[in-house]
Amino acid sequence: MRDGAVCQRTGCVARTSPVDVHPGLLPGDDTFLFPPASMHLRFRQLGALCLLAFSLSQPAFGQDNAEKTPLGKKMSAMNTAFKAIGRQIDDPAKNPSTLEQLAIIETNAKAALELEPEKKEKVPTAEQAKFIADYQAGIKQLLVTIDKMRTALKAGKNADAATVLDSMKDQQRDSHKEFRIKKAGAPGS
Repeated sequence: MRDGAVCQRTGCVARTSPVDVHPGLLPGDDTFLFPPASMHLRFRQLGALCLLAFSLSQPAFGQDNAEKTPLGKKMSAMNTAFKAIGRQIDDPAKNPSTLEQLAIIETNAKAALELEPEKKEKVPTAEQAKFIADYQAGIKQLLVTIDKMRTALKAGKNADAATVLDSMKDQQRDSHKEFRIKKAGAPGS
């Protein structure tokens, strides 16, 4: 292939420059191919498209926090601390940090005790008082479980604290089934 010739298969322009060898050239051929100028335009268009997609997706993520109720914000803070505890519960060296995360859960649970779940509006009026009483009993049970975990952590019994954490996970799962509105697209909805 001579210098300046265009490959019929790929549209690349042949140049005698040691950049990349075209896969269709024979070994020992000193002719090299460069992509056509229109390919640079495609890359710019692809970059602009990615930037546009990214900028449009950002407001969607921000709306999740704006739509949360006061109880939802408390539960979100509790969930973040709960996940942190799960990652470090087995390491006795991280017990001070685990106790801090446990304090975050406790503070938010006490505040959540004064709030009402959004699902209350979907419960028949005759059953709303029982619904709220059950919700508050669940939060009080969580506070008791937090005290058990704190006692185990302060005693250095991380295996016992891990068992308490497992019971907290079970309690969380059961309570969320009963008191939380299922999100669209969530498993089990």
